[in-house]
Parts: sequence; C-alpha cells; structure tokens
Amino acid sequence: MTPEEREAARDRVLSDVAAGGLRVLFCGINPGLLSAATGHHFARPGNRFWPVLHLSGFTPRRLRPAEQDELLTYGLGITNVAARATARADELSAEEFREGGRILAAKVERLRPTWLAVVGITAYRTAFDERRAVIGPQERTIGGTRIWALPNPSGLNAHWTAATMAEEFGRLRAAAGLPAA
Repeated sequence: MTPEEREAARDRVLSDVAAGGLRVLFCGINPGLLSAATGHHFARPGNRFWPVLHLSGFTPRRLRPAEQDELLTYGLGITNVAARATARADELSAEEFREGGRILAAKVERLRPTWLAVVGITAYRTAFDERRAVIGPQERTIGGTRIWALPNPSGLNAHWTAATMAEEFGRLRAAAGLPAA
C-alpha cells in the first residue's frame, strides 16, 4: 500500500466487529490509517493486538487482521473509542475522546457485552474522566457490563512486552470465564 493510499484513508470510519451478547468487546483508541485503508482493526504490522490475543488464550491461533470476523465465533468483538482514522492517536482532541466515550457507552448499553476491554489506559482515562484509573478491572460499569483497562498493544508502547501484555489479557480472559483456547 502506498503512502498516498494510506493518507486517503484519513478520517474514514472503520466498521465495528460486534454483535449483541459478546463475552468481551475490545475497544481500541481509534483506527490508524492502514486499518482504515484495509478495513481491518489493528492492521499495522507492529501492533501486537493479534499476537497477544493468541498468546493470552483468547484464540486458538494467531489471527490475521483480515480474519477479524472470526472473533465473533469466540464471543469477542472490536470497536474504538474514537471512530475517525488518524495517523497517530495524539491527533484526536480530548473532546473527541469524551464524545467517543459517550458514544461507546451507548453502544455498550445496546450490545450488552459481559466485559468492555479498553486497550489504552490514557484513552480510557480521557473518555470516561477517570484520571486515576490503572490497568485492570475498573469500578465503573456500563449497565451490567464490567470494564477492564488493558495496555495499548501499539509497538510504540515499550513499557509492556508481548509476554506481559498476554498476562494481563489472560487475567481478563479468566475473569470473563473463557477457557484458554
């Protein structure tokens, strides 16, 4: 894909992979340009979402971004806090995050997943005005849906390795009552 093709995807909205009654609805920050251009969540090669999902036992094998719809068969889905595609998350304003949080809460009320897993603690803190939130299960709920803040799987997040992220994702999998795949 050329840089021009990626840039043409700026501000596009990526469709959710979601259905009612999921066990875990993963929520990214916002789509990157490659994800918006391909139509696949977490499509950037350096993003560790797909490897960590497998390492943590959510999926029996490492799925490719193009196989994202298979998540539904495991009771999993993907959405985003902010819908608009950007090259970097820091291109989004705090108001976009807060509005995204309101839209996300309404979506969760409608879909009623058991868990909402926000991948990115800063995005969670901003979207839900929870400035002191830490990685792990949150006190806040949306209807009957519990919330878990996970580390951002971006390759730019050097504080977390794939192994330590997989441990945290695995804690969520166990809390959701899902056996290791």
